[in-house]
Parts: sequence; structure tokens; C-alpha cells
Amino acid sequence: MAGRHFDEWRVGDRLEHEIRRTVTETDNLLFSTMTHNPQPLHIDLEAAKASEFGQILVNGTFTFALMVGLTIADTTLGTLVANLGYDKLVMPKPVFIGDTMRATSEVTELRESKSRPTGGLVTFTHELLNQRDEVVCRCLRTVLLKKRA
Repeated sequence: MAGRHFDEWRVGDRLEHEIRRTVTETDNLLFSTMTHNPQPLHIDLEAAKASEFGQILVNGTFTFALMVGLTIADTTLGTLVANLGYDKLVMPKPVFIGDTMRATSEVTELRESKSRPTGGLVTFTHELLNQRDEVVCRCLRTVLLKKRA
């Protein structure tokens, strides 16, 4: 399903995104090394075992990127002009290798663009939940979307 245009959204619209994703060791290791993040909690099993978590902790920036990625097809695919900002990012629970993630989105604000008459701003609250329905990541995402022609 392609993303919606600005004029197709209403405050309070809520989506349960269908795509789910199980986090693998490879996901975490590649993301951590590609982004030059040497945090032992992410890449060193022995150090992670000695931590309060007792296992590898998934890189938080991967968790955030996965949350946003899982929402794109239903929200902004093909209608996005620009991502304008991410606010109030929180990660209330850790993510571990083998956790299965799903995302939800809710429209919390709509406003006309002052500088672009062909677009409008939508603010989404995105949440990422694990297989136990615990919120592991949440943020506000503001986007500039095209209006219907």
C-alpha cells in the first residue's frame, strides 16, 4: 500500500503496520560496525553477559531505524517530500537478539505548509513493540507530504 497524501490524513488516524521483523545477530553486528559503534554491549558477547542484561543488547539506533522503516509503506511511501524532524525519542525497554518487532502509528497533528501550497505537515507518533507487546521505542516524526494533485 502506498503512503497517503496530506489531505487523506485525519488527526487520530491509527495504523497497526502488518510487517513484523525479528532482529538477528547479523542485523545488530552489521549496523553497529557500519556506524562505527564499538559499544561492547552490542558486539562483545562476553562483555554483554557480564552486564545487567546478561546478553547482547541491540543497538538503539538500529531499533529506532527499524521502527521508522516498518512504518514507511503505510504512511509516506511515494508521498513524502521530506522528513522534517524526530522528537521525543524514548526507548523504555531493551531489545535483544531474537525479539520480534511490530510498529504502530497515530496522526497527532496536521497543518498546512506556509511555504509550500502543494504540501502539508503531518506529525505521527510511532511506536515499536516487541512480541510481549512492550513498547521498546517511541517518537514523534514530522513530515512534509504532497497534497493530492
